[in-house]
This record gives sequence, structure tokens and C-alpha cells, in this order.
Amino acid sequence: MAGLAKVVLTDYVWESLEVEKQTLAGLGELTALQTKTPAEFLAQAADCDALLNTYAGPITAADMAQMPKCKIIARYGIGVDTIDLDAATAVGIIVTNNPTYCIEEVAEHTMALLLSAARKITFYDRQVRAGNWAVPPGKPIQRLSGSTLGLVGFGNIARQVAIRAAAFGMKVMFSDPFVKDGQFDAPGQKMELMDMLKVSDFVSVHPPLTPQTRKSINDDAFNAMKPNAVIINCARGPVIDTDALVRALDAKKIAGAALDTTDPEPLPNPHPLRGRENVIINPHAAWYSEQAMVGLQAGAPGEVRRVLSGEWPINVVNKAVKGKSRAGL
Repeated sequence: MAGLAKVVLTDYVWESLEVEKQTLAGLGELTALQTKTPAEFLAQAADCDALLNTYAGPITAADMAQMPKCKIIARYGIGVDTIDLDAATAVGIIVTNNPTYCIEEVAEHTMALLLSAARKITFYDRQVRAGNWAVPPGKPIQRLSGSTLGLVGFGNIARQVAIRAAAFGMKVMFSDPFVKDGQFDAPGQKMELMDMLKVSDFVSVHPPLTPQTRKSINDDAFNAMKPNAVIINCARGPVIDTDALVRALDAKKIAGAALDTTDPEPLPNPHPLRGRENVIINPHAAWYSEQAMVGLQAGAPGEVRRVLSGEWPINVVNKAVKGKSRAGL
């Protein structure tokens, strides 16, 4: 295998690596690991030319210093909050992500959680499983049509949620400092965050996880929300301050929560969010479908192949690295 670039895969959640091997054929030799932290993969990655990354992290400047040949860190998913982008840029490592592979899935899951919370689906299912066949325990339930959905962030996924929510007759509002009112052909009226929270019956969070958005849904946000409101999170767990959410639920500041992502993740057992009839928790499953798996698995290796072939990759997150990358691109 002499002459081939060394490509290290830090961790993966699928059964076969044939996609990776076929994508890298003739250019890179794959070293596949199952690790959770850089301390576990750096011994193998010290001489790597490229790093494929799913969840293992965080990958810091100190970690990058131990990978002097690494030209690219390619994430399989959308978020890059576990990679120090400034550090990568400083040392010439290209960082890529996979921003489109599960847009429909996450939008669908968001609506599924919203509908389950609104119609008390999971609550009634537990009641029936326990031998209770009655409507009154789930009261009150309000009509979804005519209610207001507030979207925190108005990126690709949030706009797909907006389209689906509008089809149910919901009024859609959004708060996003980087999007102008009417910028996209999607339902939604722009509002300031706190103003939007005050009028929303459902609040769904969709921003990337950054220092600015971490725990941005906090006590102040919950205090602004309506007592009948439900918060939904299919983005990143730390966008919501977990302790503040528990306080809001205890004080009945809001009516419930539907969470596909939590902070921490997985959620410990026991935990104050577990076991509540007005809280739905899923195990970070919104991204998944068989179709999404195809796009997920192909994206990152494809970016590595481009860099190893001397091409500029498609989904570069740290665009300032161009012209000074280790790959000479």
C-alpha cells in the first residue's frame, strides 16, 4: 500500500465501510477506529493525511499539533462545534461538513415531535399500555391550526419545518440575526427572539451550536414563553440550558418539551427530565433514515478524496483556510 495517503476514521455508527474504501480507492488507505476522544485516536492519527470524524472529540489545537501532516478533517454530520475551527485554519487544516444529508429527516422529526406533544400521542400511548382507556387524562388539547410556531434559527432545516407547519395551518415566526425578512421563499415572519417567544405556542430551536447560542434558551427565554408553550429541540442539546428547562417545567412556566437532543447526551438515568408525562425524549434519532445514511456515509469520504486529488472540497466550513492549506489549495 506504499504511496497511498493515510486516512483515519475516528468512529462510525454503520455496519459496512465499503463506501469509504471504494471512495478512497487508489488514493488513501483507511484505518478505521471506534474511539470517543482524541486521546484514543491520536496514536493512530499522528501521521495521518486526512481525518474522518463522526462524534469523537473535541478536537483542539493541541490535538491538531500532534497531526502535522493532516490536510483535512471531514465531519460526517452537519455540526462542527467539536472542532476548533480557528486552530484548524491557523495550521492549514481544511474542515468540511455534510450540511444537506438529513434536512428532510430532521424537519420531519421536528414535526413528529410537535404533533406528538400537541396531540398527546406518547402520553395516551403510555396510558393505554398501562391499561387506561380514557380521553380526560390528556386534557387540555388545543387545535393545531391557528397556533403559532416560533423558529429559533432559519437555516435549511428550519425553513423545511416552516413549510410543513404552514401546511398544518400554523402561523410561523422566526428569529435569526443572519436572515432578513422575506429573504427565502418559505413561510415565516421575522421577529426579535424575546418578542417571538412571547407569542409562540411551540418553539423549535435550529441554530448551530456556537459560543453565542450555547445555553441561549435559558431562564430569561423560558420566563418569556407562554405557560401553554412546548419547546422542541432537534438541533444540539446545549442550545437549551438543561437546568433552566427543568426549572421552567417545575414552575409550570411552559407546558412541555420534546427533545431529540439533550445536554448531556446520552441523558443520564436517573435525570430530572426523565419520567415526566409532559416531556418526550428521543435518542438523537432525527437525522436517521436509510436514505440519509447513504448521503451521510458518502459525504465526508468524498471530501477527503477531493483534497487528496488536489481539488478544493465542496462544503468547507473554515473558508479562510483557502490559499494557505497544507494541501496547497
